[in-house]
Amino acid sequence: MTAETVADHWWWRPGWRPGRHFCTWHFTFRTATEVHRLADVCRRGLAEVAGLDLVPDRWLHLTVQGLGFVDEVPEQDARAIADATRRRLTGVAPFDLPLHQPEITPEAIRWEAEPSGSPTAVRAAVRAAIADIRDDVPEPADGFAPHVTIAYSNSDGPASPVARALDAVDAEPATARIEQVDLIVLGRDNRMYEWEDFAAVRLG
Repeated sequence: MTAETVADHWWWRPGWRPGRHFCTWHFTFRTATEVHRLADVCRRGLAEVAGLDLVPDRWLHLTVQGLGFVDEVPEQDARAIADATRRRLTGVAPFDLPLHQPEITPEAIRWEAEPSGSPTAVRAAVRAAIADIRDDVPEPADGFAPHVTIAYSNSDGPASPVARALDAVDAEPATARIEQVDLIVLGRDNRMYEWEDFAAVRLG
């Protein structure tokens, strides 16, 4: 996957508006020192490329499953779903997530999570937990493409400057140990996905 052009990622998707927050499940990487090392090399390689918002270590994430906008999900439902997720994830073991060379997509430069089986298994358990509590599970079950973004495009243009910068990056692969999934309250007002923690659920 190598896009020939890039486009502004920060258009307002349906339901989003300034000041609105979204409840969602993510893998986060706040203590993943190997991922931070690789991310630092990539950020330095991309630093001179115009039109990119580089993701700092604290906001690196892999989106697993959305729950809904905060004003549409009662807090008691979110807590019940977190409890149901704990029960569902007892049978899903922690796993290693390898990352190496990011790829260029139209709106982001990102590492694709391969193999994708373990993130998909966690997502399936989270979706089952949501179904335990609510009538509708948001987002399609199919088409999940787990990834970790290192930079978002904030303008339209050719992808070739990004490709040249990435070609010059020389970094050893990284491996993240995934031992929990986090339910977070996400905002995107500052051209970055930023969040507050709501609940953490251990795998296995």
